[in-house]
Amino acid sequence: MTTRKATTVQPLSRSSETPLWQQLEHELRRRIQLGDFVDKFPSDRDLMEDYGVSRHTARHAVSSLGRDGIVQRSRGIGTALNSGRITQSLGNLYSLFQVVEAAGVEQKSIVLTIGPTSDAAIAKRLGLAEDEPLFHLARLRLAAERPIAVDYVWLPGAYTAQLAHLDFSHTALYDELERSRLGRPTAGSERISAVVPNSNVTELLGLNGETGVLELVRQGERSGKVIEWRVTYVRGDEFSLVTDWQRGRRSEMRLEQNELTADLKN
Repeated sequence: MTTRKATTVQPLSRSSETPLWQQLEHELRRRIQLGDFVDKFPSDRDLMEDYGVSRHTARHAVSSLGRDGIVQRSRGIGTALNSGRITQSLGNLYSLFQVVEAAGVEQKSIVLTIGPTSDAAIAKRLGLAEDEPLFHLARLRLAAERPIAVDYVWLPGAYTAQLAHLDFSHTALYDELERSRLGRPTAGSERISAVVPNSNVTELLGLNGETGVLELVRQGERSGKVIEWRVTYVRGDEFSLVTDWQRGRRSEMRLEQNELTADLKN
């Protein structure tokens, strides 16, 4: 059984300045994030038929995914998702919102702050001079109108002109980075800690003074350069860190809901 979903195919633009192979790469990343191709990744011929591209274009797009460790080609077997790398490259923050989306719960964000800012400490994290301007986006993430996370992200100031005018209440930052041809992070690190939230986060999430949160700190990189510093606070009373283990195999941490689905649907 395969998970090729013709209904999710978005046509490529022949009039765009973006090369077809790069458009196809972005489209495949989008579908991977939506959960396509778990059982079987499409062959070059499948991609040629679905998107009307040449074999060279299909191979170029898939090779780019392979360089980022997202897929793996094996002679005689074909191409498959590198599931362990997917968990790492998409990260626990993405998996959190994917779980909520899979439950059929409507998500949206309230934009708290968007635009240029300055912060010497964050600038250093991004490898910039302390007085360099930054782009800052702060959002309260909601599921079924209920706050589940507060998300703060900083990017280099050069991103401001193309991002500051966008409506981030219903769109993902990484999707907009791709649409703007700025490029999304393809590597990085993420640290998760249990912390006591400050009064601002407590109020935004509607917590009492005794509820802790999970703090996710992410550094995103592209082409060897740090382009993202993100701090996200997730409700500790509704999400947990979970791992499956098996002898001889490396385990991966992920975020899961604590009965949130049932609460939100009732």
